[in-house]
Amino acid sequence: MTPNSFTDALFQLVRSLEKSEKRHFKLYIKRSSGKEDLKIIQLFDALDKLPEYDEKILLKKMPGVTKPQLANLKTHLYKQLLASLRLLRTTDNTDLQLSEHLDYARLLYNKGLKIQSLKILEKAKELAKSSQKFNFLAQVISLEKKIETLHITRSTLERTEQLSEEALEISGHIDRVTRLSNLALLLYRWYVKYGHARNEEDEKDIKAFFKSNTPKDIGAINGFYENLYLCQSYCWYAFVRQDFLMYYRYSEKWMQLFDENPSMIAVETGHFIKGMHNLLNAHFDLRNFRKFQGTLRKFEAFAKTPVASHHDNFRTHTSIYINVARINWHLMTGTFKEGLAIVPQVEEKLKEYALYVDRHRILVFNYKFATLYFGAGKYEESIDYLMKIINGPLDLRHDLQCYARLLNLMAHYEMGNYELMESLIKSVYRFMAKMKNLTVVEEEMFRFLRRSFSVSPRLLKPELVKFLEKIKHLEKNRFETRAFAYLDVISWVESKVYDQPLGTIIKNKHQQSRRSSLPAQQKVLNKAS
Repeated sequence: MTPNSFTDALFQLVRSLEKSEKRHFKLYIKRSSGKEDLKIIQLFDALDKLPEYDEKILLKKMPGVTKPQLANLKTHLYKQLLASLRLLRTTDNTDLQLSEHLDYARLLYNKGLKIQSLKILEKAKELAKSSQKFNFLAQVISLEKKIETLHITRSTLERTEQLSEEALEISGHIDRVTRLSNLALLLYRWYVKYGHARNEEDEKDIKAFFKSNTPKDIGAINGFYENLYLCQSYCWYAFVRQDFLMYYRYSEKWMQLFDENPSMIAVETGHFIKGMHNLLNAHFDLRNFRKFQGTLRKFEAFAKTPVASHHDNFRTHTSIYINVARINWHLMTGTFKEGLAIVPQVEEKLKEYALYVDRHRILVFNYKFATLYFGAGKYEESIDYLMKIINGPLDLRHDLQCYARLLNLMAHYEMGNYELMESLIKSVYRFMAKMKNLTVVEEEMFRFLRRSFSVSPRLLKPELVKFLEKIKHLEKNRFETRAFAYLDVISWVESKVYDQPLGTIIKNKHQQSRRSSLPAQQKVLNKAS
């Protein structure tokens, strides 16, 4: 299915419907089957059978309907589908239930039934408070205040004072939530565009931005949503700066919020899923193998619960993030060949979820697939996935754009395509310099690659040893190690020095880490907590 298959909004909606939703829609329409409604059922059936959207084929399937009439029918069908879905799904979603309560309260108020309206608003208020939906609570209180201000409802003075106090308290809460959610969103946007901080200038900018946008009344932060967005803000702030200990710490706090408020998993499932994904990423970045496995098992168990499959978004993103984690496990344990076995399954899932998967996620998967193939010594296949990134648009993840080109260069080096190397090195170097993505590690790699052409095979190993010594001491430098977050350059050079496959080098490091450094690793993680 090509991206253009989903350009029509109505076709997207029809394709997203489950069997139960289609059946409910037909029943919903047939209850009041006017002539126009029968036509939209005909249009619905035609769209449902199309493999991809094609208006010419659609017009042939709707004899007697002109193009302008089709446009009107599509608009009508779209509205009716949404109305049917709202009716079917209201009890599944807290926000929809709250909207329904507010709608009923307004209708009753407009009919002059003020006391009945206030009773429904009281129910809405209880639901909003229990699910911590303060934006809705503000709307409920606003309508309550309107009724109390314009009419005599026999409410006590104490009751009206309570309403005033509640309104002020909620106003402060909403303001903090807005500022914190804006901060989290803008930090995440920075990461999606650029990746990790590239240098001290980026670090300075991010710190200044974070400081100026963090609420001054930080001590007043309370409640689920304020703490959730605070954790998210710190997560992205730490992740952009490659402070992986802080990233781990706030990913853990993010998930602890759900442990302390288990009812919120059903209310904010999307945030729960994203939190699990971030915690797994934090374990991956810290090479915390045991905790990674434990968190992945917990996530896989969650994927089998009714909550996880309640909506298309939840089902889709749970599947995507679990597959990212499974690939990450193979990348950090050096089991590249085993990892390749799941690539076809993941690609099949991405096709199935094509309607819901964004370009950024596809970009990340292509890079991870390429890395798996590179690690397994299948360089041509690795290049195929890298070219999907290299030939794509440059508006996302400048960091991945750079490292895709560098990995492509390394794949050609491994294949012995030396006739291409000189021009490729110049091209990649220029691109990375333009993107301000060159660190000492990359500079040293380019120097080594240039020198390797003029060195005899007998003298190549000493050059590799020199290269390894130069980059090994950079492992602890945060601005230099951003290269290691994308490419395990050190293990690659070690595989050349010790004449062992890349997978074997990484696998040995994993086994050694499990045997000897567990207490030390636990100490570091305890410190982060």
